[in-house]
Amino acid sequence: MVPAASTGRRAARTQAVFLLYQTDVTGLGMDELQDNLRRDAGEPHEFTHALVDGVAVDRDHIDGLIQAAAEGWTVDRIAPLERNILRVAVHELLDYPETPVAVAIAEAVQAAKTYCGADAPGFVNGILGTVARRERPGEAV
Repeated sequence: MVPAASTGRRAARTQAVFLLYQTDVTGLGMDELQDNLRRDAGEPHEFTHALVDGVAVDRDHIDGLIQAAAEGWTVDRIAPLERNILRVAVHELLDYPETPVAVAIAEAVQAAKTYCGADAPGFVNGILGTVARRERPGEAV
């Protein structure tokens, strides 16, 4: 179930994560999932669309960065929800320089605390910290 539509960026990030997660798990197309969301909860936030589209366009590159930072792990071994939390955050780190690194990481860690297992927040934080240091050097992590 994708969280209800809301106006904030935090809610948009969460919606994007769940839409991407549902695509991974069910194999349903994004158009169908977004139609379901519209029917059940209203129009997704425009930032949700931007994040989902951005991850879709740059997924191979994003996954490569995650895998390089996840020493000893392949992207397909990362739990689907954690994987999509990471994808959304890495996309934001790469393509939204106005979003501070600390905010992108904190939002992802909070999502992992809320929706994933006990080890997920530390795992997400570690991977995103590594990606941020490599991709946005000089910014506070």
